Amino acid sequence: MAKKSVVSEAQEIQLAIELIQLGARLQLLETEVSLSRERLLNLYKELKGVSPPKGMLPFSTDWFITWQPNIHSSLFINIHHFLVEHAGATGIEAVMKAYKLYLEQMPPEPGEEPLLSLTRAWTLVRFFSSKMLAMATCGKCGGKFVVNCLDLNADYVCGLCHMPSRAGKTRKARDEAIAAPTGNAG
Repeated sequence: MAKKSVVSEAQEIQLAIELIQLGARLQLLETEVSLSRERLLNLYKELKGVSPPKGMLPFSTDWFITWQPNIHSSLFINIHHFLVEHAGATGIEAVMKAYKLYLEQMPPEPGEEPLLSLTRAWTLVRFFSSKMLAMATCGKCGGKFVVNCLDLNADYVCGLCHMPSRAGKTRKARDEAIAAPTGNAG
């Protein structure tokens, strides 16, 4: 029976705590941390006060290609690539650092969840590693955006330069417009 290092176990617990605080799902924790499922469940319950959410992780690239998620995903993956290429960050540490920087740039509204969750960000990195997604440069603004590798991206124009007609017409925006007083001073 191999002896476990108390220090390495403490480091794994600290990593799990940081991931849980950033919103990691249990499947992400099981993949990235060497603690047992039971310990991870107990740690999650202790930190969040509830059991971890159940259900499958995102497994389709489609979500990352749609208009608003594409902008958020592109911001995150550009940060991630920069940290890997220029700061020597690797693995889950690179994902965590990039995600924290993403949250600084795109903080969620109070009481709301970020559009791009840590689990989706981690999945996005895995999709890039498996060459399911790539980056394309917008022909108008020069920004780099997430695209599907199987799409024709030679004349790519991003969702910011060519916004869809329904962009910004969410239920929340409609409700806010209805609640806002009109500017008619008659």
